[in-house]
Amino acid sequence: MIARVTGVLAERTGDTIVVETDGGVGYAVAVPAGVAERLPPPGGRVSLFTELVVKEDGWSLFGFDRAAERMVFQRLLGASGFGPKLALALLSALGAERTVRSILARDLAALSSVSGVGRKKAERLVLELQDKFGDISLQTPAPRAPGGDDAVQALVGLGYGPGAADEAVRAALADGAPSETSQLIRRALQRLAAARGGR
Repeated sequence: MIARVTGVLAERTGDTIVVETDGGVGYAVAVPAGVAERLPPPGGRVSLFTELVVKEDGWSLFGFDRAAERMVFQRLLGASGFGPKLALALLSALGAERTVRSILARDLAALSSVSGVGRKKAERLVLELQDKFGDISLQTPAPRAPGGDDAVQALVGLGYGPGAADEAVRAALADGAPSETSQLIRRALQRLAAARGGR
């Protein structure tokens, strides 16, 4: 099993990156949107926790910059009807923390908002996994400032995923951005644009 890949970020196309190891081997790794946002520009060094999924039509490698996020991905794969693409879509749209919170809180609206999930799969996810995350320690996000929720909604309206938008707003606040919504949106957009520009 390939449990970790470390090397230079050689390429990035959509949700797939190529990590070239020091030995000269290039691994194609699919990553959630939140992980992609946190990666350095091409040429930078990366180290990812990976999960190898073997299916009849081929092998696929999925990467995460935190071990806990890989564990969430593994648990999602254990649910009926959830393959790696759907699990990746869930983590890309909601992020690991919000995915777990949504399952624990039976937030079917959040889960079913992800393309390909739907209400029946969301219900199955909650039923099968609600008691499966006790051993996973995920960072609990600090509360957002009053303008934070509006800023996230505005970024989602611009086409960013909820997880990436939430993370960008929290990072902007942590950097000292004013809590006024328009300023928050501007600072968060700068972070998101910088991350995308490095792809």
